[in-house]
Amino acid sequence: MLVVPGDILHRAAEHPTGDSTPVTVRGTVVPAAEQLRELADRLNAARTVTLFCGAGVRDAHAEVMALADRLASPIGHSLRGKEWIQFDNPYDVGMTGLLGYGACYDAMHEADLLLLLGTDFPYDAFLPQRRTVQVDHDRSRLGRRTPLDLAVHGDVGATLRAVLPQVDRKPDRSFLDRMLGAHARALEDVVDAYARNIEHVVPIHPESAARILDEVASEDAVFTVDTGMCNVWAARYVTPNGRRRVIGSFLHGTMANALPHAIGAQLAYPGRQVISMSGDGGLGMLLGELLTVALHRLPVKIVVFNNSSLGMVRLEMLVGGIPDFGTDYASVDYAAIARACGIHGIRIEHPKDIRAGLEESLRHDGPALVDLVTDPNALSMPPHVTATETVGFALAATKIVLDGGVGRMLEMARSNLRNIRGAGLLR
Repeated sequence: MLVVPGDILHRAAEHPTGDSTPVTVRGTVVPAAEQLRELADRLNAARTVTLFCGAGVRDAHAEVMALADRLASPIGHSLRGKEWIQFDNPYDVGMTGLLGYGACYDAMHEADLLLLLGTDFPYDAFLPQRRTVQVDHDRSRLGRRTPLDLAVHGDVGATLRAVLPQVDRKPDRSFLDRMLGAHARALEDVVDAYARNIEHVVPIHPESAARILDEVASEDAVFTVDTGMCNVWAARYVTPNGRRRVIGSFLHGTMANALPHAIGAQLAYPGRQVISMSGDGGLGMLLGELLTVALHRLPVKIVVFNNSSLGMVRLEMLVGGIPDFGTDYASVDYAAIARACGIHGIRIEHPKDIRAGLEESLRHDGPALVDLVTDPNALSMPPHVTATETVGFALAATKIVLDGGVGRMLEMARSNLRNIRGAGLLR
């Protein structure tokens, strides 16, 4: 039987003191015993369970790990959930959605039961739309993205602590092990492919630059991320550890957010390393914020992924069957602009200079900008490519070729061959 949010609200209003009504203890919503029993029954009855976590698991890392251990469950996450659940996680199978990677999509669709924990994941096309249970402290989010077999109104941590004693251990780890193996292969094919053997590859692969940035950043760094391709690089290459933060416009998708966010984060945490992962499109939209950084001598480190293109818009046009138009523009030396503003600026065009340039800027006593000249043809393939998207890309490519753009398509193919194979388009 499907339970929708309206049903829950109606029942709670009719039976304010009944067994099905959650209780609030010191601001924490705890599901009633009836809901906890039904949740436990469904988890015990399912042969395989996948957990998908959002920002609502912020204070429930230990509880989620305990449940995954008992159920032998793969754990996937949204971008907002990444920083709270991916670290110290032997059950991690990555992300799904447009920015996704790894085996998360398969784990969610192949499991007998999908348990959504503290997430209002908006990309419903990537959800199985069946056999799903959701736990959230906000009743308005229950069932908003997908039909539910059971909706549980409660804080994630409190709910899991209450239900764990009723959950049976699943001795069969074959589903978990298969998904972990698929995840490792996906990382090798897609995520790691651009981060190795790139010492002489020009233009710079943005993936390799993001990997190096992750390695040289401090253990408690605050990353702010521009909407667009920078979201992808942060999602795939920034490693959370429970102390780092990854902040972006993940709900609204606002462009040019990284530098303003970095200014606020640096003022709030003056002793922490704050790194703005800016796209050249985003930085160009609010270029005046460089003057704000310089005026207040904020030690923000601005790393510009400068591909002279609106990369995500370009990709969305291509998969929609439209040859990209108006997404590319002339090269801009943002390091020179930074220096003109009184900010330490470095422009990097060769991959062998990335590590030294980033380390120098991170050590600099004051604001610094690193202008990374990256490959405009680097595309991001989601973990699941639909037939419509494949046809759309092929249609756009045909139009480009017929319009005399054979060279452009060859350059794009050379830049993305490993990525395309990893996404399954050349299998």
